[in-house]
Amino acid sequence: MPCRMPGVAFVPALLVSWSSAAFIISYVIAVLAGHVEPLVPYISDTGTKPPESGIFGFMINISALLAAITMYIRYLLIEKQNESSHFVRSSCNMFTLCIGLMGCTGMGIVATFQELAVPSVHDIGALVAFGSGVVYITLQSLISYKSCPRWNTYFVCHIRMAISVISCIAFIPMIVFASKVSMTKIDWTPGEKDYTYHFMSAICEWTVAFGFIFFFLTFIRDFQRFSIRISTEIHED
Repeated sequence: MPCRMPGVAFVPALLVSWSSAAFIISYVIAVLAGHVEPLVPYISDTGTKPPESGIFGFMINISALLAAITMYIRYLLIEKQNESSHFVRSSCNMFTLCIGLMGCTGMGIVATFQELAVPSVHDIGALVAFGSGVVYITLQSLISYKSCPRWNTYFVCHIRMAISVISCIAFIPMIVFASKVSMTKIDWTPGEKDYTYHFMSAICEWTVAFGFIFFFLTFIRDFQRFSIRISTEIHED
């Protein structure tokens, strides 16, 4: 007997709420424990020392899994829509999915290899996560425009593109300012060497991260129209 799930909007909704909670909970614990300054630390700074490191690693890994599931469902949704109105090449859809999954892999690296323990691996993971994420949401914005007006409204497409542009703009100075920081530490105080670079880079990092969250929030309406059919038939030999 097949089991039918009427709409999968709960997937991006869970991704958005879980990821927001991961950032906020680890930040609050790190600040209360005195491990970071309250004024705009790096996201990774809030998950470096125990006890917040365990919570951060666990929740970000779950976020990476939820993001991968969301991206795969989005891929299937576009493939299904393409059957009746061909608006994007399947190869382009698959390429976009692969870019997104690269970003999820980067998130897993960030969660597993903490900032002070293995800084080089952590930084590579962060670069892959943010870089691939920015490319993914930009490609999804372009695909959304191609699907108008049948599958998306121009209003939603404009919102997605605005989020993508803001994230792209923030991503570049995030990398530039981070490259000018000459030391790896989490206990920053105003006025010390490289603090301004750290502060500006951290602002851009939070901007990009929440840009991803708001972008996936726009998927909820699309996913309400999409159902997954799971076969639970048992065949006897």
